[in-house]
Amino acid sequence: MFLVLSASLNPDSRSRILAKACADELRSTGREVTMFDLSDTPLPACDGAAAYGDENVKRLSSLIESAKAIFIASPVYNFDVNAAAKNAIELTGQAWTEKVVSMMLSAGGQGSYMSAMGLANSLMLDFRCLIVPRFIYATGDAFEGDSLANDEIADRVKTLVKETTRLADAVILSADKCR
Repeated sequence: MFLVLSASLNPDSRSRILAKACADELRSTGREVTMFDLSDTPLPACDGAAAYGDENVKRLSSLIESAKAIFIASPVYNFDVNAAAKNAIELTGQAWTEKVVSMMLSAGGQGSYMSAMGLANSLMLDFRCLIVPRFIYATGDAFEGDSLANDEIADRVKTLVKETTRLADAVILSADKCR
């Protein structure tokens, strides 16, 4: 199963459009997909204590643990992924260990292009995730209404899905051979 985590809490989210395009592409290639939308399934703020017992946190942790790979779709605020994405990772912690992770970001302008790196570094260092060395960064002109309006971004979604599934399959095959 491939997990698509939509981290935006905005009802008119552009990163959710990327998440849906990714899920659709995964399905078109015959992959099993689960979409977890933080706007539909709220998580408590990470408090270092009781929040870990929340049913939505437990469900998300279980999905992450069983995923072959995870696609994170997040808006960019203040030159970083949004707080909801970071909160989800803090709450689910060890479930991320050694996962293949891809990122899709939407932002207001080109100035935050490297905003994925803080999250990528954290996932690599804290949980030994394999970060797909390709990500999507889309600005407002890539969207029209509730869909992608830019063929280049749509092609990048297809490429990201192809590269992520290829890496996830290789990691799983390699792990199986080592057993």
